[in-house]
Amino acid sequence: MIRDAVPLRCLIVDDNAGFLHSARLLLEREGITVVAVASTGDDALRKAETLGPDVVLVDIDLGGESGFDVVGRLHCRLGTSPSSVILISTHAEDDFADLIATTPVAGFISKSHLSAGSIQRLRRGC
Repeated sequence: MIRDAVPLRCLIVDDNAGFLHSARLLLEREGITVVAVASTGDDALRKAETLGPDVVLVDIDLGGESGFDVVGRLHCRLGTSPSSVILISTHAEDDFADLIATTPVAGFISKSHLSAGSIQRLRRGC
């Protein structure tokens, strides 16, 4: 008997309520369980600590906060592995390539290319 794979559990961190809603709908339709959304670094840390998601999507630009700082805090405080954190943005990856390369993340996904498949590929290192 074939068992269904356990859905990937995801936390989305972004300060844009419209994007949070759209991303949640898209990812859940594609089989990812969005366990929570957060709009600040502090909220993201609390939810990540409490819920233990498999992957955290963090917007590079969180209004008054840097997504890079949030990633660093997740990594230091919770010991998140690089494969469990992905940076997202409306900006091009090339705009931040040097910073992304020095950050403990699986990689970067443009918001316009966000999908369950793109998340899975980054987590597998493809």
